[in-house]
Amino acid sequence: MKIRFSFSTNSQIINWIAFGFSAFLLISSVIAAFYTGEIDSILYNWGVIMISPCPLVTDYLAVGGLASAMLNAGACGMACFIFMIILKGDSHPNTLAGFFLVIAHAFYGLNFLNMWPCFLAPFIYLHKKKLKFKDNLHICMYATAFSPFISEFLFRYTQRNSFVFGHVNLTQSGVAMAIAFSVMLGYVIPAILPGARSWHKGYNLYNGGLAFGLFGFFVYNLMYKTTGTIPPGSLTVGNAIYASFGHSYRLYGNLFFTVLFLLCILAGYLLNGKSFKGFSALIKDTGYSSNFAAKYGMPICLINTGFHGFIFLIYVNIAIFFAPEAGFTGPTIGVVLAALTFTCIGQHPANVWPILVGYQFLYFTSMFLCYVNGRELSWAISPQSYINGAAFATGLCPIVGRYGLRAGFAAGFMCASMCTVTSALHGGFVLYNGGFTAGITAMLLLPILEHYMPVAREEMKHQSMNVEDMITLVENSVEPNAPHTWR
Repeated sequence: MKIRFSFSTNSQIINWIAFGFSAFLLISSVIAAFYTGEIDSILYNWGVIMISPCPLVTDYLAVGGLASAMLNAGACGMACFIFMIILKGDSHPNTLAGFFLVIAHAFYGLNFLNMWPCFLAPFIYLHKKKLKFKDNLHICMYATAFSPFISEFLFRYTQRNSFVFGHVNLTQSGVAMAIAFSVMLGYVIPAILPGARSWHKGYNLYNGGLAFGLFGFFVYNLMYKTTGTIPPGSLTVGNAIYASFGHSYRLYGNLFFTVLFLLCILAGYLLNGKSFKGFSALIKDTGYSSNFAAKYGMPICLINTGFHGFIFLIYVNIAIFFAPEAGFTGPTIGVVLAALTFTCIGQHPANVWPILVGYQFLYFTSMFLCYVNGRELSWAISPQSYINGAAFATGLCPIVGRYGLRAGFAAGFMCASMCTVTSALHGGFVLYNGGFTAGITAMLLLPILEHYMPVAREEMKHQSMNVEDMITLVENSVEPNAPHTWR
């Protein structure tokens, strides 16, 4: 297989962004191994990660260590990159979104073993329907959101009384359940994804989160509540090296992301003819049903990725500042990467910051209510679940673009109030819980916005008519039996 390093099209740039992030993670894993002194155990600890149950939020830094978690993310990312270059056709922004979600969750729930059944299952459906694999590769990446179910079937669900951390004891029933579940996913996911968008009307960029969360809710209750089985919890086994760092790799995490985001900005600047021209237009975009790559080009999207990453990195550090016991855990590193997911499709600093402000405003509201009622404050912005939820709440950024800052504050506020309870609905076995919460927020908030903001509502109606006209034109220009894709 001959690989050509060309950056002349959006598709080629997307492919090499995936390669660059994966290679950066793999290189970082070696550096981290020397930094933490885990060079002799990096592969063994990676193996421990792969054979461990992993419902939300399982910290792979605590299970296997920083170096092994970086290696896991790099390997998962490189696997996605290989599929991106060997399959015929072009990569698109949704492909890159799927890639970012894979490497993000490879720090807390997804690994190089449990990703494959979910990743490969949709290919069965695509082959049966004679659809193009490359056009729908992002669906395969999104399907890895169910990876914790695979690990649970293989390593704990059928052997609850004999499960031992760090040991493999596969059962025939566990393997059979994992295979059956994967095949079912291959047929269910293409069916539920398109409908989810109509529920939130395109205002939740994490479309899969809402659809997957509801389906996970059904599967989880079937597995546990219906059968009377006691639901499991996250692993609490700690890595000794991780503990010696005070449960925080704050210095390493900040250096890692600072270098990574600077490289994104520099690469975008160079590919854009040593210019930031076009970035100012991008940050004025509403982000609603917007393909930044097609409108502004991937070099500008790379610049946006870098600046957007810095915005969220600053937010994480502010949250950690208010809680010294918090730090750069596996989920923290993962959600900073997850915050980049739709920087080519709708997210940019201007439509994201109001949501983050609204997210933090819940803290002050809670503090005031507890004070006037004489209760101790039980809510803070620093716990891991709230930091995680903030990254996915930014998927509501089209609300800011269409309805303004106040609507963005409200979206962040509402999303923050629900982010810690929605995972209980699916037992933590769906990795896109933040997208699930954002989808529920959009479903609750949008009817209110549409009722009290008629001007925006009329503008949306006009835009929807234009979109429908475009779809009609496209459908009329395509052969009746031509393959199609899902978003």
